[in-house]
Amino acid sequence: MSLRFGYGTNGFANHRLADALRVIADLGYEGVALTLDHAHLDPLASDLARRTAETAALLSDLGLAVVVETGARYVLDPMRKHEPTLLHADGAHRRVELLERAVDVAADLGAEAVSFWSGNLPARVTPEDGWKRLVTGCARAAGYAADRGVRLGFEPEPGMLVDDLAGYLKLRAEVGSETLGLTFDIGHLRCNEPLPPPACVAAGAPYLVNVQIDDMRRGVHEHLELGTGEVDFPAVLRALRECGYQGLVAVELPRHSHAAPATARQSIDFLRMAEEASR
Repeated sequence: MSLRFGYGTNGFANHRLADALRVIADLGYEGVALTLDHAHLDPLASDLARRTAETAALLSDLGLAVVVETGARYVLDPMRKHEPTLLHADGAHRRVELLERAVDVAADLGAEAVSFWSGNLPARVTPEDGWKRLVTGCARAAGYAADRGVRLGFEPEPGMLVDDLAGYLKLRAEVGSETLGLTFDIGHLRCNEPLPPPACVAAGAPYLVNVQIDDMRRGVHEHLELGTGEVDFPAVLRALRECGYQGLVAVELPRHSHAAPATARQSIDFLRMAEEASR
């Protein structure tokens, strides 16, 4: 079984969405991780339904599978990065509504998953209160997604309230929904998980619905081009294949848009060599 590689549109921020999708397909990727953002299928736009239908048609023409990502930096607040989150007392409902819109888009695109995270704990919010809001928001999003046949992929993110696999497993147990699957960012596993990335893949495999891939160094949350950090990619790809993972493995380089086509080409070449070395 071969893995299916994709590329994230947040690494093509300077391209029109249609152009980005064509470049990604032309380079040989089998899928795309589509971040809903102001320039790429704006989830708050009045013509969202029309643009979603156009995007679905283009994805079909290009033969690209898709997952929907919701980590746009300023899509809800032009002044505060990634805010409000599910942890905010005065804005959690806006984040839930965004996730519900993402689920609707995913359903219309035939997407394999919708990925999201907890967010950072806001100032003057206790971990206990933040956790309660997170469970409530995830339960609402999971119920909405389940009704529409869409899988959610919750991503542990360094520095956020839920930053590792253990936190995800606790959250999943309290939410109590099979719809709340898991997104792994491979770089994050190297950055802050206690186990090596291949062991994390094996442990998270029963819940895994989405994989982002990038390089990182231990203790440093910086997305690096593949092969420039400390991740053992053949071992990770072997672990994904051996656990039977069938979803997309999409390159996550959100700060490389200035050289997107070249970086995407280098990344797919690297992944193909790493997969060959993993066999």
